[in-house]
Amino acid sequence: MRTGANYLGNGECEFTVWSPTLNSVAVQILTPQEQIIPLKPHIEAGYWQIKVNDVYPDTLYRYVLDGENAFADPASQYQPEGVHGPSQVVDPQFNWTDDNWTGVPLEAMIFYELHVGTFTPEGTFKAIIPRLAELREVGINAIEIMPIAQFPGDTHIEPALAYRNWGYDGVYPFAVQNSYGTPADLKELVNACHQHGIAVVLDVVYNHFGPEGNYMGQFAPYFTKTYKTPWGNAMNFDDAHSQGVRHYFIQNALYWLGEFHIDALRLDAIQAIYDLGAKHFLWELAEAVHHFCQNANCKRYLIAESDLNNPQIIRPPELGGYGLDAQWSDDFHHALHALLTGDRQGYYQDYGECTQLAKAYQDTFVYDWLYAPHRKRFHGIPCRDRPPFQFSVCIQNHDQIGNQMKGDRLWNRISFEGLKLAAGAVLLSPYLPLLFMGEEYGETAPFMYFVSHSDPDLIQAVRAGRKQEFAAFHYDEDPPDPESAETFLRCKMNWQLRNEGKHKVLLDWHRELINWRKTHPALLKKDRNCIEANSNEEKQLVIVRRWSEANQVIFAMNFNQSPITLTLPIASTAHKKLDSADTVWAGPGSPAPNNLAVGQELQLQPHSLVLYELEA
Repeated sequence: MRTGANYLGNGECEFTVWSPTLNSVAVQILTPQEQIIPLKPHIEAGYWQIKVNDVYPDTLYRYVLDGENAFADPASQYQPEGVHGPSQVVDPQFNWTDDNWTGVPLEAMIFYELHVGTFTPEGTFKAIIPRLAELREVGINAIEIMPIAQFPGDTHIEPALAYRNWGYDGVYPFAVQNSYGTPADLKELVNACHQHGIAVVLDVVYNHFGPEGNYMGQFAPYFTKTYKTPWGNAMNFDDAHSQGVRHYFIQNALYWLGEFHIDALRLDAIQAIYDLGAKHFLWELAEAVHHFCQNANCKRYLIAESDLNNPQIIRPPELGGYGLDAQWSDDFHHALHALLTGDRQGYYQDYGECTQLAKAYQDTFVYDWLYAPHRKRFHGIPCRDRPPFQFSVCIQNHDQIGNQMKGDRLWNRISFEGLKLAAGAVLLSPYLPLLFMGEEYGETAPFMYFVSHSDPDLIQAVRAGRKQEFAAFHYDEDPPDPESAETFLRCKMNWQLRNEGKHKVLLDWHRELINWRKTHPALLKKDRNCIEANSNEEKQLVIVRRWSEANQVIFAMNFNQSPITLTLPIASTAHKKLDSADTVWAGPGSPAPNNLAVGQELQLQPHSLVLYELEA
């Protein structure tokens, strides 16, 4: 059962809605002339449906519930007037030219997370397209788009400023954000990405709806009071009538993968998807996507954002797992961030030791049933049975930048040498690396939290919530006003920086690291048994060795603010291939020798990384 307004062609449209507890549902056609047409109860529990003639694309409509109030379609594909306006019938036809697209294998993906509204001055899907060639030239092969489901905005001002939101306040999961463009515009972007050899990952939110324009409860029991989330009552995945909610979100996933040729979905905060039924919603979702891929020309993936440190999410069902393809691993970020910045407040109090970063390289999870002081409990379980390419890591993303008081990026927080060290740490890891837009050249614009609501009480609640969120970090100032248009505008990227001074050097450094990642046999090997990491807490040193059958590299990372001397554990002569302290990378100059003999000492500059290739 496909819910929503499905245009069948020749002026015929099928309207389907799930409302199991209502006595009547009618579709109110608003254009070109108003008419109200009752829907018929369908044989499947709770669905109402009707086919209507003389309804064409761009027709506006609502549903009238029990003969009283009218609301937009829960499965609306477009909301041209925002979250409080009517839905619009969409023509699904599009001239795709990606028939030969076979996708990017998961283990080869290099993610580039972007926010449509701040990625370009225009803030639209189409405006991204001219930038794709530059991303591809650096080595990016997968863009990860932050949520685009319709979210609220102040419709009384120009669209470019009216809709200011990270995207996690969406209330119409099937509707493309109107200020970003039309459904056809998104398809044009995906089509162009595939022409450039770039996969598209879409961030979707299945754990809550936003607070404004959320009329879902008027239609059906989408929520349950059994569980609470940070956003209120949880989505109903295991209570009465939950089969309709589960179907709604599974249908949504297949809609993006099928109708829009999206290559992967990033599932937001799955720890807030509560389901104690025998078959977890995520398991059922993974089954549906894997079944869909059997008839597709390329594999599609599900990638979970998870705070659980639990590999059950990505284990196959035969091993008791849900069968998702990959998950984020925050431990790597937290361990690396704490070493680079010295932050020890909030959840960073659980990190800050080189041994933890070494463990993150080798075991993925730092906390694998260890006591976490910030959580005041034991956290996580081991995941060494899962290959490294099932985990995504980063040093910057929307949350970790936005979680800073003023949304400061690392460029504004650590030294240039530290930035190069951070890039090497992420891109030379065995995990799937993620860069946040502009990270590759050291973007200076902050990425602060911003919203645009019409309810004054809600605006005040968001402001108060932001202050409370930073309470654990003991900041003296208040965070920037999330409701201010100025906050949003300050987050726009400065693309010209990529060609200037040290920004260009950093861009070239990323390009070089990505090239090594993509071409060297030892770095291409994604076997957990082919990586070894050690640390020296006194020297603030982490050493990582990676190898394949006949190739081996070793790299040392100095997190000390002073030079250190060390001896690498090598069994044959090694040749230097990368050194972040070299003057070619705008470094202070490196004393590390180009050729290193067994037992020979070398010196590392502060906050630097050096990589050697060993002779066979």
